[in-house]
Amino acid sequence: MTHSSKQANNLPLVTIVMPSFNQARYLDKAIQSVLDQDYPNIEFFVVDGGSKDNSAEIIKKYHQASPERLVWWVSEKDNGQADAINKGLKRAKGEIVAWLNSDDIYLDGAVSKAVEVLRKDPDLGLVYGNIKSMDMDGQVFNEITYGDWGLEDLMAFRIIGQPSVFMRLTAFEAAGGMDTSYDLLLDPLLFMRIAAHYKIQYIDAFFASARFHPDAKNVSQARKYGDDALKIVEMMPHDPDFKDAYNRNRAKILAGAYRLGAHYLLDGGDYAKSFSWYLRSFINHPATALEEFPRIVFSFFAMFLPIEKLKKKYLERRAAGYTDQKYS
Repeated sequence: MTHSSKQANNLPLVTIVMPSFNQARYLDKAIQSVLDQDYPNIEFFVVDGGSKDNSAEIIKKYHQASPERLVWWVSEKDNGQADAINKGLKRAKGEIVAWLNSDDIYLDGAVSKAVEVLRKDPDLGLVYGNIKSMDMDGQVFNEITYGDWGLEDLMAFRIIGQPSVFMRLTAFEAAGGMDTSYDLLLDPLLFMRIAAHYKIQYIDAFFASARFHPDAKNVSQARKYGDDALKIVEMMPHDPDFKDAYNRNRAKILAGAYRLGAHYLLDGGDYAKSFSWYLRSFINHPATALEEFPRIVFSFFAMFLPIEKLKKKYLERRAAGYTDQKYS
């Protein structure tokens, strides 16, 4: 037995699932970012939804080259991302699990850093780090840092970047897996349920880079996020996981749902509706709404002024600060 094999046997197994559908353009980099992790004890699954591009050929190539790492894959029709994640994690043998979308990438050392923290505290159910935002060409244009949040923060729709999350399999199973009755906010709802029963912890390190492109759901379906948030809020007072916290923080939770909807509506270019949702957020809990004060101002003036050019220049200037960071 080699030294690396002995080392792996002494470390908890980590299962990583990659759901994918017609993402051949980005798939190589996504898969390679998992295979390149320095953590030695990983089982990696790719669950493809029957892609019509050459995704299957790409996955097969990596499986043949690294069968000890990419141990299983499938390409067959499924019922979407949540179904693919549930399918993959039902096969998981790892004590720690995560999933990475096939257009995102892990940054160096992400798995090792997450496992190190989880090993130190057996009461932790979930850890999360920061993420970078990149465009369709892999150019980083923003860095997103989070905070040390708990259940009530997550219930008020403080959104953790999903690619930065690692959790115990027992926590995932106790939360019931991915709830497919929701369309877009399945990740935040899962993390809320885990936080209702386990400790969660923020790690101030960059774990992943998330790709923003026209086909990504955070872009193509931006106008639907608020509806999903309000659907979750309607459920909270009737759910034993959330009922007590909801009753203590109803106004802040509603404000958070409206703020989230406004945020995505603004990104989707629906400025009038975005401003109206920010207004509803402010009416419920002013401090929550005002955390996005610059975006509120932008949504208001965008209804009357041709400021798309200013927005474009701002985004270009912001991206210019990250010209040395590209994951093409």
